[in-house]
Amino acid sequence: MKTNLVATLDDLAQLSEHQKAELINGELVLMSPTGGMPGYAAGEIFASLREYAKLTRSGHALADNMGFVVNLPHRRSFSPVAAYYVGKLTMNFLVGAPSFAVEVRSDCDYGTEAERAMAEKRADYFAAGTAVVWDVDLLGPETIRVYRASNPYQPTVFYRGDIADAEPALPGWRFAVDELFV
Repeated sequence: MKTNLVATLDDLAQLSEHQKAELINGELVLMSPTGGMPGYAAGEIFASLREYAKLTRSGHALADNMGFVVNLPHRRSFSPVAAYYVGKLTMNFLVGAPSFAVEVRSDCDYGTEAERAMAEKRADYFAAGTAVVWDVDLLGPETIRVYRASNPYQPTVFYRGDIADAEPALPGWRFAVDELFV
């Protein structure tokens, strides 16, 4: 007799602090560690978000490996590389989606299957209440694609030399695309 075990939020919480995963379709989907360039880029975005949070006192800038619990039919969590959250911080996973989420591509995030998975994840972010999602591509000329819940299939594209935004999630916050690179 085969038993289908469904992973839970408790299973997600039991992972080592050095592991990163999301709960999708009842399975823990482990995520590989980030490489140097994506890690640097995520850190620069987080640092800028932290300054915005201190200045505006409108929410919290959060770094990589933060767990956000959502209640979608097939997804129970997100773990973006950087995020902005307007809810209350606790010792547990945060309840609800971030208002702004950042996904920085790693070397395995290219190709037809990766594009499909990223589009599905963006749709999940929007279904959970995220207002803006950044898709950061350090290898392509279209460095930051900004997807907004109000028009989720038509991104605003920012290139090197541009100043990106996350409107309407973060009013007035701006980020120089060149800061993503050493």
